[in-house]
Amino acid sequence: MQATRAAALQGGSPALGHPRSHGGRRAALLQPSRQRLLRCRAAVGEAARPATADALEAARHAAELSLESYQYVKCQEPEHLDTVAALRHKLAAVQRELANATEEEYSRLAARSAAAAAAPAGGLQLSVDVDSLVREIQQQHAPVVVQHHAPPPPPKQAPAPAPEVAQNIVPLNLKPLDKSTIRPEGTGEEVLLQGFNWDSWKQQGGWFNHVAGRAEELATLGFTTIWLPPFTQSVSAEGYLPGDLYNLNSKYGSETELIACVKALQNHGIKVLGDAVLNHRCAQFQDDNGVWNKYGGRLAWDQRAIVGDDPNFRGRGNRSSGDIFSAAPNIDHSQEFVKRDLQEWMVWLRTHVGFDGWRLDFVKGFHGSHVKDYMEASSPQFAVGEYWDTLAYEWDGTPTHNQDAHRQRTVNWINAAGGLATAFDITLKGIMHAVFERCEYWRLRDSTGKPAGLLGWWPSRSVTFLENHDTGSSQGHWRFPHHAIEQGYAYILTHPGTPCVFLDHLLDRSCKDMIGRLIAIRKRAGIHCRSPIKILVAERDVYAARIEGVRGKLLMKIGPGDFTPPDSTWAIADCGHNWGVWFSSSTEQQ
Repeated sequence: MQATRAAALQGGSPALGHPRSHGGRRAALLQPSRQRLLRCRAAVGEAARPATADALEAARHAAELSLESYQYVKCQEPEHLDTVAALRHKLAAVQRELANATEEEYSRLAARSAAAAAAPAGGLQLSVDVDSLVREIQQQHAPVVVQHHAPPPPPKQAPAPAPEVAQNIVPLNLKPLDKSTIRPEGTGEEVLLQGFNWDSWKQQGGWFNHVAGRAEELATLGFTTIWLPPFTQSVSAEGYLPGDLYNLNSKYGSETELIACVKALQNHGIKVLGDAVLNHRCAQFQDDNGVWNKYGGRLAWDQRAIVGDDPNFRGRGNRSSGDIFSAAPNIDHSQEFVKRDLQEWMVWLRTHVGFDGWRLDFVKGFHGSHVKDYMEASSPQFAVGEYWDTLAYEWDGTPTHNQDAHRQRTVNWINAAGGLATAFDITLKGIMHAVFERCEYWRLRDSTGKPAGLLGWWPSRSVTFLENHDTGSSQGHWRFPHHAIEQGYAYILTHPGTPCVFLDHLLDRSCKDMIGRLIAIRKRAGIHCRSPIKILVAERDVYAARIEGVRGKLLMKIGPGDFTPPDSTWAIADCGHNWGVWFSSSTEQQ
Protein backbone atom coordinates (compact mmCIF):
# COMPACT_ATOMS: atom_id res chain seq x y z
CA MET A 1 0.00 0.00 0.00
CA GLN A 2 2.82 2.39 0.87
CA ALA A 3 4.56 1.62 -2.41
CA THR A 4 1.37 2.15 -4.32
CA ARG A 5 0.73 5.50 -2.60
CA ALA A 6 4.28 6.64 -3.27
CA ALA A 7 3.88 5.76 -6.93
CA ALA A 8 0.55 7.52 -7.14
CA LEU A 9 1.89 10.73 -5.58
CA GLN A 10 5.24 10.81 -7.37
CA GLY A 11 6.00 14.37 -8.47
CA GLY A 12 2.66 15.67 -7.24
CA SER A 13 3.15 16.77 -3.64
CA PRO A 14 4.56 20.29 -3.42
CA ALA A 15 3.02 20.56 0.04
CA LEU A 16 5.79 18.29 1.33
CA GLY A 17 8.54 20.60 0.11
CA HIS A 18 10.38 23.30 2.05
CA PRO A 19 8.06 26.12 3.06
CA ARG A 20 10.41 28.87 1.78
CA SER A 21 9.87 30.00 -1.76
CA HIS A 22 12.59 30.24 -4.42
CA GLY A 23 15.52 32.39 -3.33
CA GLY A 24 14.75 32.24 0.38
CA ARG A 25 13.36 35.80 0.34
CA ARG A 26 9.79 35.07 1.36
CA ALA A 27 8.30 32.24 3.45
CA ALA A 28 5.09 30.51 2.47
CA LEU A 29 2.91 27.63 3.49
CA LEU A 30 1.40 25.48 0.76
CA GLN A 31 -1.85 24.18 2.18
CA PRO A 32 -4.07 21.80 0.17
CA SER A 33 -7.63 21.72 1.43
CA ARG A 34 -8.97 18.70 3.30
CA GLN A 35 -11.46 17.99 0.52
CA ARG A 36 -8.72 17.80 -2.13
CA LEU A 37 -6.65 15.53 0.13
CA LEU A 38 -9.57 13.12 0.58
CA ARG A 39 -10.13 12.98 -3.16
CA CYS A 40 -6.44 12.27 -3.63
CA ARG A 41 -6.54 9.38 -1.10
CA ALA A 42 -9.68 7.91 -2.72
CA ALA A 43 -8.01 7.91 -6.10
CA VAL A 44 -4.95 6.20 -4.68
CA GLY A 45 -7.09 3.54 -2.94
CA GLU A 46 -8.99 2.71 -6.10
CA ALA A 47 -5.75 2.39 -8.02
CA ALA A 48 -4.33 -0.07 -5.51
CA ARG A 49 -6.91 -2.79 -6.14
CA PRO A 50 -6.07 -3.90 -9.72
CA ALA A 51 -2.32 -3.43 -9.24
CA THR A 52 -1.77 -3.18 -13.00
CA ALA A 53 0.47 -0.65 -14.72
CA ASP A 54 -2.42 0.99 -16.59
CA ALA A 55 -4.51 1.25 -13.45
CA LEU A 56 -1.60 2.72 -11.50
CA GLU A 57 -1.04 5.34 -14.21
CA ALA A 58 -4.74 6.18 -14.27
CA ALA A 59 -4.78 6.57 -10.50
CA ARG A 60 -1.69 8.77 -10.57
CA HIS A 61 -3.25 10.94 -13.26
CA ALA A 62 -6.49 11.24 -11.29
CA ALA A 63 -4.58 12.13 -8.13
CA GLU A 64 -2.61 14.91 -9.87
CA LEU A 65 -5.74 16.38 -11.41
CA SER A 66 -7.49 16.35 -8.05
CA LEU A 67 -4.77 18.49 -6.45
CA GLU A 68 -5.91 21.59 -8.41
CA SER A 69 -4.01 24.58 -6.98
CA TYR A 70 -2.47 25.37 -3.64
CA GLN A 71 -3.00 28.41 -1.46
CA TYR A 72 0.02 30.67 -1.10
CA VAL A 73 0.01 32.15 2.38
CA LYS A 74 2.64 34.80 3.06
CA CYS A 75 4.36 34.70 6.40
CA GLN A 76 4.91 37.98 8.14
CA GLU A 77 8.17 39.48 7.03
CA PRO A 78 10.68 40.41 9.70
CA GLU A 79 10.43 44.03 10.74
CA HIS A 80 13.28 46.19 9.58
CA LEU A 81 15.26 47.18 12.67
CA ASP A 82 18.12 49.54 13.19
CA THR A 83 21.24 48.42 15.06
CA VAL A 84 20.04 49.34 18.56
CA ALA A 85 16.58 47.89 18.03
CA ALA A 86 18.06 44.66 16.62
CA LEU A 87 20.33 44.32 19.67
CA ARG A 88 17.42 44.83 22.03
CA HIS A 89 15.46 42.24 20.09
CA LYS A 90 18.24 39.69 20.54
CA LEU A 91 18.65 40.52 24.25
CA ALA A 92 14.93 40.04 24.75
CA ALA A 93 15.23 36.57 23.20
CA VAL A 94 18.10 35.76 25.59
CA GLN A 95 16.00 36.93 28.51
CA ARG A 96 13.14 34.66 27.49
CA GLU A 97 15.50 31.67 27.28
CA LEU A 98 16.98 32.44 30.68
CA ALA A 99 13.53 32.70 32.20
CA ASN A 100 12.78 29.13 31.08
CA ALA A 101 16.15 27.71 32.18
CA THR A 102 16.29 25.33 35.13
CA GLU A 103 18.49 26.02 38.11
CA GLU A 104 20.90 23.28 37.03
CA GLU A 105 21.20 24.74 33.53
CA TYR A 106 21.75 28.18 34.94
CA SER A 107 24.51 26.92 37.24
CA ARG A 108 26.28 25.19 34.35
CA LEU A 109 26.10 28.34 32.21
CA ALA A 110 27.43 30.51 35.05
CA ALA A 111 30.25 28.02 35.68
CA ARG A 112 31.16 28.02 32.00
CA SER A 113 31.28 31.82 32.00
CA ALA A 114 33.57 31.83 35.07
CA ALA A 115 35.84 29.20 33.52
CA ALA A 116 36.10 31.17 30.30
CA ALA A 117 37.03 34.30 32.22
CA ALA A 118 39.79 32.40 34.08
CA ALA A 119 41.19 30.80 30.92
CA PRO A 120 44.58 32.09 29.74
CA ALA A 121 44.59 34.51 26.82
CA GLY A 122 45.61 33.22 23.43
CA GLY A 123 42.73 31.49 21.67
CA LEU A 124 39.48 33.12 20.64
CA GLN A 125 37.10 32.82 23.62
CA LEU A 126 33.44 33.80 23.84
CA SER A 127 32.49 34.60 27.42
CA VAL A 128 29.15 35.88 28.66
CA ASP A 129 28.52 37.37 32.11
CA VAL A 130 24.99 36.11 32.46
CA ASP A 131 24.19 38.07 35.62
CA SER A 132 25.32 41.34 34.05
CA LEU A 133 23.45 40.56 30.86
CA VAL A 134 20.23 39.83 32.72
CA ARG A 135 20.58 42.97 34.83
CA GLU A 136 21.11 45.05 31.70
CA ILE A 137 18.06 43.57 30.05
CA GLN A 138 15.95 44.13 33.13
CA GLN A 139 17.11 47.74 33.40
CA GLN A 140 16.24 48.39 29.75
CA HIS A 141 12.74 46.97 30.09
CA ALA A 142 11.97 48.01 33.65
CA PRO A 143 9.16 50.58 34.09
CA VAL A 144 10.27 54.13 34.77
CA VAL A 145 9.72 55.18 38.39
CA VAL A 146 9.47 58.90 38.96
CA GLN A 147 11.12 59.99 42.19
CA HIS A 148 10.65 63.48 43.52
CA HIS A 149 14.02 64.82 44.54
CA ALA A 150 15.46 68.27 44.49
CA PRO A 151 16.94 68.81 41.01
CA PRO A 152 20.73 69.03 40.89
CA PRO A 153 22.22 72.38 39.99
CA PRO A 154 22.61 72.74 36.20
CA PRO A 155 26.12 72.61 34.80
CA LYS A 156 27.69 75.86 33.75
CA GLN A 157 27.81 74.81 30.12
CA ALA A 158 25.69 71.85 29.18
CA PRO A 159 26.57 70.93 25.59
CA ALA A 160 23.53 70.01 23.53
CA PRO A 161 23.63 66.50 22.10
CA ALA A 162 24.63 66.47 18.45
CA PRO A 163 21.62 65.53 16.29
CA GLU A 164 21.99 62.85 13.67
CA VAL A 165 21.18 65.42 11.02
CA ALA A 166 22.19 68.98 11.89
CA GLN A 167 19.54 71.37 10.64
CA ASN A 168 18.12 74.77 11.45
CA ILE A 169 21.13 75.66 13.56
CA VAL A 170 20.13 79.31 13.69
CA PRO A 171 16.45 79.90 14.54
CA LEU A 172 14.53 81.99 12.02
CA ASN A 173 12.28 84.86 13.00
CA LEU A 174 9.56 84.32 10.42
CA LYS A 175 6.70 86.72 9.92
CA PRO A 176 3.29 85.06 9.59
CA LEU A 177 1.92 84.82 6.05
CA ASP A 178 -1.66 85.46 5.07
CA LYS A 179 -2.76 81.96 4.10
CA SER A 180 -6.39 82.84 3.57
CA THR A 181 -5.97 82.95 -0.21
CA ILE A 182 -3.41 81.34 -2.49
CA ARG A 183 -3.57 82.83 -5.98
CA PRO A 184 -1.69 80.61 -8.43
CA GLU A 185 -2.95 82.73 -11.37
CA GLY A 186 -2.54 86.07 -9.57
CA THR A 187 -5.26 88.58 -10.35
CA GLY A 188 -6.13 86.74 -13.55
CA GLU A 189 -4.93 89.70 -15.66
CA GLU A 190 -1.20 89.14 -15.20
CA VAL A 191 1.30 89.70 -18.00
CA LEU A 192 4.53 87.88 -17.12
CA LEU A 193 8.07 88.72 -18.19
CA GLN A 194 10.96 86.31 -17.96
CA GLY A 195 13.47 88.85 -16.70
CA PHE A 196 16.75 87.17 -17.75
CA ASN A 197 18.38 84.93 -20.31
CA TRP A 198 21.07 82.24 -20.12
CA ASP A 199 23.91 84.79 -20.09
CA SER A 200 22.46 87.45 -17.79
CA TRP A 201 24.87 86.49 -15.00
CA LYS A 202 27.65 88.08 -17.07
CA GLN A 203 26.10 91.55 -16.78
CA GLN A 204 28.63 94.15 -15.67
CA GLY A 205 27.60 95.66 -12.33
CA GLY A 206 25.28 92.73 -11.51
CA TRP A 207 22.04 91.59 -13.09
CA PHE A 208 19.83 92.46 -10.12
CA ASN A 209 21.08 96.03 -10.23
CA HIS A 210 20.44 96.13 -13.98
CA VAL A 211 16.82 94.95 -13.61
CA ALA A 212 16.18 97.34 -10.70
CA GLY A 213 17.28 100.21 -12.94
CA ARG A 214 14.71 99.17 -15.59
CA ALA A 215 11.77 98.77 -13.20
CA GLU A 216 9.98 101.91 -14.38
CA GLU A 217 10.45 100.99 -18.06
CA LEU A 218 9.04 97.49 -17.52
CA ALA A 219 6.03 98.87 -15.66
CA THR A 220 5.38 101.34 -18.50
CA LEU A 221 5.38 98.48 -21.00
CA GLY A 222 2.55 96.90 -18.99
CA PHE A 223 4.20 93.97 -17.25
CA THR A 224 2.55 93.07 -13.97
CA THR A 225 4.86 90.18 -12.94
CA ILE A 226 8.52 89.37 -13.49
CA TRP A 227 10.37 86.08 -13.09
CA LEU A 228 13.89 86.57 -11.75
CA PRO A 229 16.76 84.06 -12.18
CA PRO A 230 17.87 81.59 -9.46
CA PHE A 231 19.17 83.57 -6.50
CA THR A 232 21.17 81.20 -4.27
CA GLN A 233 24.80 80.11 -4.22
CA SER A 234 25.21 77.64 -7.07
CA VAL A 235 27.82 75.34 -8.56
CA SER A 236 26.87 76.65 -12.00
CA ALA A 237 26.99 80.35 -12.80
CA GLU A 238 23.46 80.28 -14.24
CA GLY A 239 22.11 79.22 -10.83
CA TYR A 240 20.40 75.91 -11.60
CA LEU A 241 22.75 73.78 -9.49
CA PRO A 242 22.04 75.27 -6.05
CA GLY A 243 24.12 74.43 -2.99
CA ASP A 244 23.67 76.47 0.19
CA LEU A 245 20.04 77.58 -0.03
CA TYR A 246 20.40 80.24 2.65
CA ASN A 247 23.33 81.85 0.87
CA LEU A 248 21.68 84.44 -1.38
CA ASN A 249 24.88 85.66 -2.98
CA SER A 250 24.86 84.49 -6.59
CA LYS A 251 26.47 85.44 -9.89
CA TYR A 252 23.49 87.73 -10.49
CA GLY A 253 24.23 89.82 -7.41
CA SER A 254 24.49 89.89 -3.65
CA GLU A 255 21.72 89.30 -1.14
CA THR A 256 21.45 93.05 -0.56
CA GLU A 257 21.19 93.72 -4.30
CA LEU A 258 18.53 91.01 -4.68
CA ILE A 259 16.35 92.51 -1.95
CA ALA A 260 16.80 96.01 -3.39
CA CYS A 261 15.81 94.73 -6.85
CA VAL A 262 12.65 93.11 -5.50
CA LYS A 263 11.65 96.30 -3.69
CA ALA A 264 12.33 98.47 -6.74
CA LEU A 265 10.09 96.31 -8.93
CA GLN A 266 7.32 96.15 -6.33
CA ASN A 267 7.45 99.92 -5.90
CA HIS A 268 6.42 100.13 -9.57
CA GLY A 269 3.55 97.67 -9.14
CA ILE A 270 5.32 94.57 -10.46
CA LYS A 271 5.08 91.25 -8.63
CA VAL A 272 8.33 89.29 -8.36
CA LEU A 273 8.70 85.53 -8.78
CA GLY A 274 11.71 83.67 -7.42
CA ASP A 275 13.08 80.79 -9.46
CA ALA A 276 12.87 78.00 -6.87
CA VAL A 277 15.00 74.95 -7.71
CA LEU A 278 13.49 72.31 -5.40
CA ASN A 279 14.19 69.09 -7.29
CA HIS A 280 17.93 68.86 -6.67
CA ARG A 281 20.68 70.34 -4.54
CA CYS A 282 24.47 70.06 -4.84
CA ALA A 283 26.31 68.82 -1.77
CA GLN A 284 29.18 70.63 -0.06
CA PHE A 285 31.10 67.58 1.19
CA GLN A 286 32.10 64.09 0.08
CA ASP A 287 31.43 60.86 1.93
CA ASP A 288 34.05 58.20 2.68
CA ASN A 289 33.74 56.93 -0.90
CA GLY A 290 34.35 60.33 -2.46
CA VAL A 291 30.69 60.88 -3.44
CA TRP A 292 29.33 64.40 -3.07
CA ASN A 293 26.27 63.68 -0.94
CA LYS A 294 26.78 65.46 2.41
CA TYR A 295 25.46 68.97 2.91
CA GLY A 296 26.62 71.99 4.86
CA GLY A 297 25.21 75.36 5.76
CA ARG A 298 21.99 75.79 7.67
CA LEU A 299 20.47 72.74 5.99
CA ALA A 300 23.23 70.23 6.79
CA TRP A 301 21.43 67.15 5.48
CA ASP A 302 22.98 63.71 5.12
CA GLN A 303 22.40 61.00 2.48
CA ARG A 304 18.83 60.42 3.66
CA ALA A 305 17.87 63.64 1.91
CA ILE A 306 18.80 62.11 -1.48
CA VAL A 307 16.50 59.65 -3.25
CA GLY A 308 17.63 56.04 -3.03
CA ASP A 309 17.38 55.34 -6.76
CA ASP A 310 19.62 58.21 -7.87
CA PRO A 311 22.37 56.18 -9.60
CA ASN A 312 25.09 58.79 -9.16
CA PHE A 313 24.97 60.00 -5.55
CA ARG A 314 24.25 56.95 -3.32
CA GLY A 315 21.28 58.41 -1.49
CA ARG A 316 19.65 56.63 1.43
CA GLY A 317 16.19 58.10 0.96
CA ASN A 318 13.08 56.63 -0.63
CA ARG A 319 12.64 56.08 -4.35
CA SER A 320 12.12 59.16 -6.46
CA SER A 321 8.53 60.13 -7.22
CA GLY A 322 9.52 61.57 -10.61
CA ASP A 323 12.27 61.75 -13.22
CA ILE A 324 15.94 61.75 -12.20
CA PHE A 325 18.01 64.86 -12.92
CA SER A 326 21.46 63.40 -13.46
CA ALA A 327 23.62 66.47 -12.88
CA ALA A 328 22.98 66.84 -9.14
CA PRO A 329 21.61 64.86 -6.17
CA ASN A 330 17.84 64.54 -6.42
CA ILE A 331 16.12 65.49 -3.17
CA ASP A 332 13.73 63.11 -1.40
CA HIS A 333 10.73 65.29 -0.64
CA SER A 334 9.02 62.47 1.24
CA GLN A 335 11.47 62.90 4.12
CA GLU A 336 9.80 64.86 6.90
CA PHE A 337 12.87 66.93 7.75
CA VAL A 338 13.43 67.83 4.07
CA LYS A 339 9.82 68.92 3.62
CA ARG A 340 9.88 70.97 6.82
CA ASP A 341 13.18 72.66 5.97
CA LEU A 342 12.14 73.59 2.43
CA GLN A 343 8.78 74.91 3.58
CA GLU A 344 10.52 77.06 6.18
CA TRP A 345 13.01 78.25 3.57
CA MET A 346 10.27 79.33 1.18
CA VAL A 347 8.41 81.18 3.93
CA TRP A 348 11.69 82.91 4.83
CA LEU A 349 12.17 83.96 1.20
CA ARG A 350 8.67 85.39 1.10
CA THR A 351 9.19 87.44 4.24
CA HIS A 352 12.92 88.23 4.13
CA VAL A 353 13.45 88.82 0.40
CA GLY A 354 9.87 89.74 -0.40
CA PHE A 355 9.12 87.36 -3.28
CA ASP A 356 5.44 87.35 -4.29
CA GLY A 357 5.50 83.87 -5.81
CA TRP A 358 7.45 81.22 -7.62
CA ARG A 359 8.63 79.80 -10.88
CA LEU A 360 9.22 76.13 -10.01
CA ASP A 361 12.08 74.45 -11.85
CA PHE A 362 11.94 70.85 -13.16
CA VAL A 363 8.76 69.85 -11.35
CA LYS A 364 8.65 66.61 -13.32
CA GLY A 365 11.32 65.35 -10.94
CA PHE A 366 8.98 65.02 -7.94
CA HIS A 367 5.29 64.38 -7.40
CA GLY A 368 2.86 67.27 -7.60
CA SER A 369 1.56 66.57 -4.09
CA HIS A 370 4.86 67.93 -2.73
CA VAL A 371 4.28 71.13 -4.71
CA LYS A 372 0.90 71.37 -3.03
CA ASP A 373 2.57 71.23 0.40
CA TYR A 374 5.08 73.94 -0.55
CA MET A 375 2.39 76.20 -1.97
CA GLU A 376 0.19 75.83 1.08
CA ALA A 377 3.15 76.74 3.28
CA SER A 378 4.36 79.78 1.30
CA SER A 379 1.01 81.21 0.03
CA PRO A 380 2.23 82.54 -3.35
CA GLN A 381 0.34 85.22 -5.25
CA PHE A 382 1.43 83.59 -8.48
CA ALA A 383 3.11 80.25 -9.18
CA VAL A 384 4.08 78.46 -12.39
CA GLY A 385 5.74 75.09 -12.80
CA GLU A 386 8.05 73.85 -15.53
CA TYR A 387 6.47 70.49 -16.36
CA TRP A 388 8.48 69.71 -19.48
CA ASP A 389 7.14 66.72 -21.38
CA THR A 390 7.58 65.37 -24.90
CA LEU A 391 4.83 65.80 -27.48
CA ALA A 392 3.56 63.02 -29.74
CA TYR A 393 5.14 63.10 -33.20
CA GLU A 394 4.48 61.52 -36.59
CA TRP A 395 7.06 59.42 -38.40
CA ASP A 396 8.38 62.54 -40.22
CA GLY A 397 8.96 64.51 -37.00
CA THR A 398 5.87 66.72 -37.13
CA PRO A 399 3.58 66.89 -34.06
CA THR A 400 0.38 64.88 -34.32
CA HIS A 401 -2.79 66.94 -34.42
CA ASN A 402 -4.22 65.22 -31.35
CA GLN A 403 -2.08 66.15 -28.36
CA ASP A 404 -4.70 65.31 -25.73
CA ALA A 405 -2.45 62.80 -23.97
CA HIS A 406 0.31 65.39 -23.66
CA ARG A 407 -1.84 68.12 -22.17
CA GLN A 408 -3.59 65.56 -19.98
CA ARG A 409 -0.27 64.78 -18.30
CA THR A 410 0.16 68.48 -17.53
CA VAL A 411 -3.39 68.62 -16.16
CA ASN A 412 -2.62 65.59 -13.99
CA TRP A 413 0.37 67.37 -12.50
CA ILE A 414 -1.68 70.50 -11.76
CA ASN A 415 -4.36 68.36 -10.13
CA ALA A 416 -1.73 66.59 -8.02
CA ALA A 417 -0.54 70.03 -6.90
CA GLY A 418 -4.07 70.77 -5.72
CA GLY A 419 -4.54 73.31 -8.52
CA LEU A 420 -2.22 75.64 -6.58
CA ALA A 421 0.16 76.28 -9.49
CA THR A 422 -0.11 77.08 -13.16
CA ALA A 423 2.08 75.40 -15.80
CA PHE A 424 3.94 76.53 -18.88
CA ASP A 425 1.92 75.47 -21.92
CA ILE A 426 4.52 73.24 -23.57
CA THR A 427 1.78 71.63 -25.67
CA LEU A 428 0.82 74.92 -27.27
CA LYS A 429 4.44 75.87 -27.96
CA GLY A 430 5.04 72.63 -29.84
CA ILE A 431 1.87 73.08 -31.87
CA MET A 432 2.73 76.69 -32.74
CA HIS A 433 6.09 75.52 -34.10
CA ALA A 434 4.26 73.29 -36.59
CA VAL A 435 1.74 76.05 -37.39
CA PHE A 436 4.37 78.60 -38.41
CA GLU A 437 7.00 76.25 -39.82
CA ARG A 438 4.52 74.40 -42.07
CA CYS A 439 1.81 77.07 -42.56
CA GLU A 440 -0.82 74.83 -40.95
CA TYR A 441 -2.98 77.23 -38.95
CA TRP A 442 -5.73 74.63 -38.63
CA ARG A 443 -3.67 73.05 -35.84
CA LEU A 444 -4.67 75.89 -33.49
CA ARG A 445 -8.16 74.39 -33.15
CA ASP A 446 -8.57 70.90 -31.66
CA SER A 447 -11.14 68.31 -32.76
CA THR A 448 -13.77 69.74 -30.39
CA GLY A 449 -13.40 73.32 -31.61
CA LYS A 450 -11.38 74.51 -28.61
CA PRO A 451 -7.97 76.19 -28.69
CA ALA A 452 -4.94 73.92 -28.82
CA GLY A 453 -2.78 73.12 -25.83
CA LEU A 454 -3.47 73.42 -22.12
CA LEU A 455 -5.06 76.75 -23.05
CA GLY A 456 -8.04 74.92 -24.54
CA TRP A 457 -8.68 72.78 -21.44
CA TRP A 458 -7.67 74.84 -18.41
CA PRO A 459 -6.87 78.41 -19.50
CA SER A 460 -6.54 79.80 -15.97
CA ARG A 461 -3.66 77.37 -15.38
CA SER A 462 -1.98 77.90 -18.76
CA VAL A 463 1.08 80.15 -19.03
CA THR A 464 1.62 80.66 -22.74
CA PHE A 465 5.05 81.52 -24.12
CA LEU A 466 7.18 81.48 -27.26
CA GLU A 467 10.69 81.23 -25.87
CA ASN A 468 12.73 80.93 -22.68
CA HIS A 469 16.36 80.69 -21.53
CA ASP A 470 16.53 77.01 -22.53
CA THR A 471 14.75 77.03 -25.89
CA GLY A 472 16.24 80.32 -27.06
CA SER A 473 19.00 82.64 -25.83
CA SER A 474 22.54 81.29 -26.34
CA GLN A 475 21.36 77.68 -25.77
CA GLY A 476 18.79 77.49 -28.56
CA HIS A 477 17.44 74.03 -27.76
CA TRP A 478 14.04 74.70 -29.41
CA ARG A 479 13.96 78.12 -31.04
CA PHE A 480 10.64 79.64 -32.00
CA PRO A 481 10.42 80.36 -35.76
CA HIS A 482 11.98 83.82 -36.01
CA HIS A 483 9.81 85.00 -38.89
CA ALA A 484 6.66 84.39 -36.81
CA ILE A 485 7.55 86.05 -33.50
CA GLU A 486 5.10 88.91 -34.15
CA GLN A 487 2.30 86.48 -34.99
CA GLY A 488 3.12 84.42 -31.91
CA TYR A 489 2.76 87.40 -29.61
CA ALA A 490 -0.37 88.55 -31.44
CA TYR A 491 -1.80 85.15 -30.49
CA ILE A 492 -0.79 84.76 -26.83
CA LEU A 493 -1.29 88.46 -25.88
CA THR A 494 -4.89 88.46 -27.15
CA HIS A 495 -5.92 85.02 -25.87
CA PRO A 496 -6.89 83.78 -22.41
CA GLY A 497 -4.28 82.19 -20.20
CA THR A 498 -1.34 84.12 -18.77
CA PRO A 499 1.10 85.28 -21.49
CA CYS A 500 4.83 85.23 -20.74
CA VAL A 501 7.21 87.43 -22.76
CA PHE A 502 10.88 86.50 -23.10
CA LEU A 503 13.41 89.22 -22.28
CA ASP A 504 15.43 88.74 -25.48
CA HIS A 505 12.43 89.82 -27.55
CA LEU A 506 12.58 93.24 -25.87
CA LEU A 507 16.11 93.79 -27.15
CA ASP A 508 14.79 94.46 -30.67
CA ARG A 509 13.23 97.93 -30.68
CA SER A 510 10.46 97.20 -33.17
CA CYS A 511 9.53 93.93 -31.42
CA LYS A 512 9.56 95.68 -28.04
CA ASP A 513 7.19 98.41 -29.29
CA MET A 514 4.86 95.82 -30.83
CA ILE A 515 4.72 93.85 -27.54
CA GLY A 516 3.99 97.04 -25.60
CA ARG A 517 1.10 97.95 -27.93
CA LEU A 518 -0.43 94.46 -27.72
CA ILE A 519 -0.24 94.49 -23.91
CA ALA A 520 -2.02 97.86 -23.91
CA ILE A 521 -4.77 96.46 -26.17
CA ARG A 522 -5.16 93.44 -23.89
CA LYS A 523 -5.58 95.67 -20.84
CA ARG A 524 -7.97 98.02 -22.64
CA ALA A 525 -10.31 95.13 -23.41
CA GLY A 526 -9.82 93.55 -19.97
CA ILE A 527 -8.70 90.20 -21.33
CA HIS A 528 -7.96 87.81 -18.48
CA CYS A 529 -6.89 84.19 -18.03
CA ARG A 530 -10.49 82.92 -18.20
CA SER A 531 -11.81 85.10 -21.04
CA PRO A 532 -14.36 83.35 -23.29
CA ILE A 533 -13.09 82.66 -26.80
CA LYS A 534 -14.73 81.61 -30.06
CA ILE A 535 -12.58 80.41 -32.94
CA LEU A 536 -14.03 81.79 -36.18
CA VAL A 537 -11.57 80.42 -38.73
CA ALA A 538 -8.84 77.78 -38.53
CA GLU A 539 -7.70 76.86 -42.02
CA ARG A 540 -4.44 76.11 -43.76
CA ASP A 541 -3.24 79.72 -44.03
CA VAL A 542 -5.39 81.73 -41.62
CA TYR A 543 -6.64 81.67 -38.04
CA ALA A 544 -9.12 84.10 -36.50
CA ALA A 545 -10.85 84.25 -33.11
CA ARG A 546 -13.05 86.51 -30.99
CA ILE A 547 -12.11 87.00 -27.33
CA GLU A 548 -14.32 88.69 -24.74
CA GLY A 549 -12.83 90.81 -21.97
CA VAL A 550 -14.43 92.58 -19.03
CA ARG A 551 -14.16 96.00 -20.75
CA GLY A 552 -14.47 95.08 -24.40
CA LYS A 553 -13.95 92.45 -27.10
CA LEU A 554 -11.08 91.67 -29.38
CA LEU A 555 -11.02 90.15 -32.84
CA MET A 556 -7.66 88.83 -34.01
CA LYS A 557 -6.26 87.23 -37.11
CA ILE A 558 -2.89 85.64 -37.94
CA GLY A 559 -1.63 84.02 -41.14
CA PRO A 560 -1.18 85.08 -44.77
CA GLY A 561 -4.78 84.20 -45.67
CA ASP A 562 -7.59 86.73 -45.95
CA PHE A 563 -9.98 87.64 -43.13
CA THR A 564 -12.48 90.47 -42.78
CA PRO A 565 -14.37 91.46 -39.59
CA PRO A 566 -18.05 90.45 -39.76
CA ASP A 567 -19.47 93.97 -39.22
CA SER A 568 -18.63 97.63 -38.79
CA THR A 569 -18.57 97.56 -34.97
CA TRP A 570 -14.94 96.43 -35.10
CA ALA A 571 -12.21 99.08 -35.27
CA ILE A 572 -8.64 98.21 -36.17
CA ALA A 573 -6.49 98.39 -33.05
CA ASP A 574 -3.11 97.31 -34.44
CA CYS A 575 -1.61 95.24 -37.23
CA GLY A 576 1.67 93.96 -38.58
CA HIS A 577 3.09 91.37 -40.95
CA ASN A 578 0.42 88.62 -41.29
CA TRP A 579 -1.49 89.68 -38.16
CA GLY A 580 -4.18 92.12 -37.11
CA VAL A 581 -6.25 92.99 -34.01
CA TRP A 582 -9.61 94.74 -33.87
CA PHE A 583 -11.38 96.20 -30.83
CA SER A 584 -15.07 96.59 -30.08
CA SER A 585 -16.79 98.01 -27.03
CA SER A 586 -20.18 96.85 -28.23
CA THR A 587 -22.07 94.67 -25.75
CA GLU A 588 -24.19 93.02 -28.43
CA GLN A 589 -23.67 89.29 -28.98
CA GLN A 590 -21.85 88.75 -32.26
